[in-house]
Amino acid sequence: MAVTLEVSVGKNHLVMALNGSEVQLPCIFTTCIGFKDLDFTWYYNSTEVIYRGNIKNKASEPTMLYADPRVRLIGTTTGRENNISISIFVDFDNAGKYTCHVKNPKEMNAEHNATIILKVVQEMVPVDNTLTRIIVGTVGGLVGLLILILIIKKIVLLILKKSQEKKKECLVSSSGIDNTENGLAGSKAEQKAPPKA
Repeated sequence: MAVTLEVSVGKNHLVMALNGSEVQLPCIFTTCIGFKDLDFTWYYNSTEVIYRGNIKNKASEPTMLYADPRVRLIGTTTGRENNISISIFVDFDNAGKYTCHVKNPKEMNAEHNATIILKVVQEMVPVDNTLTRIIVGTVGGLVGLLILILIIKKIVLLILKKSQEKKKECLVSSSGIDNTENGLAGSKAEQKAPPKA
């Protein structure tokens, strides 16, 4: 039987939190065949249990078996996602690894886990977006220049086309002028006089 249990803490495995603040640590589990009497545990630095719970089935909410006083469950399992995320009040001593571990008896006691690293800081440092702005500005400038070149090319081609059309009109109209006064071939001067009777 193939094990289908998966546990995820999202794409970002590093969470930054301010000293003295409350931070959410996400955890979602998926299983193709469902679950019954599923156990989940949150560990701090791989050994210390900070939250333990059980979920009877998809129709029931998680039951807390143990919780550190600073930790509370904020997830729910009766909706679309099997969310067993927690919220924790942190100080500098709480920085470290937090592991969400799930065991599903319905899948022959399959187990899976995922880890998040929590970094606690005195103040949030604004992200320096200078390089990003330079790249976006350069790319935007190049795209703008390319568009401008294409517009200029279109205008030049339009002007050349109009100019060629005017030359053609001049040639057509000048070839149709009556050359009677110029004595040129085909003029009236060359026509024979009517025969005398």
